[in-house]
Order: sequence, then structure tokens, then C-alpha cells
Amino acid sequence: MATNTKTLKLTFLNDEKKKDSITLADAVDNLTEDQVRQAMNTIASANVFEKDGVAYYKTPVSASYVERTVTDVFNDGAKKADTKAAE
Repeated sequence: MATNTKTLKLTFLNDEKKKDSITLADAVDNLTEDQVRQAMNTIASANVFEKDGVAYYKTPVSASYVERTVTDVFNDGAKKADTKAAE
């Protein structure tokens, strides 16, 4: 059985010009560039993410939807869950 997931990955630069990202599960999948850019700018301007003197999520760089498909070869755990649910 295949399982599909879709996430929204927001990529920023931190104070050290290194990339950091936030991945959002179950994000709305028809957001416009302007909506996502505005949200990322809000995150950046909040300036609340800092560790060891480095501000994270400082400058928005990109946003991407990431789709993932997982196909089980076998999954004994799923069979046990199905059996318990049927009882």
C-alpha cells in the first residue's frame, strides 16, 4: 500500500548566512507566492528564534512543496493494528 504526503518547506538564511528550514505538514496546497512570502517575512521579522547568539530564520530564501510516496514492501505492524481494530 502506498502512502502520499505533501509538506511545505520554508528555507531561510540565518545570521551566519547558513540555510535553515521549517517543514510544515498538512499545509494548504494552493498558496500563492505572495501569501507564502508574506508569512515567511512575518516569521523573519518576529526575530524570536535564536540559539547561542545566532538568529535563525532571518532572511527568506525559498519555499517548496515536497511530495513523498512511501510504498511498503511489508508491514507487520499494520496487520496487527488492523486485527486489533476488527476485534
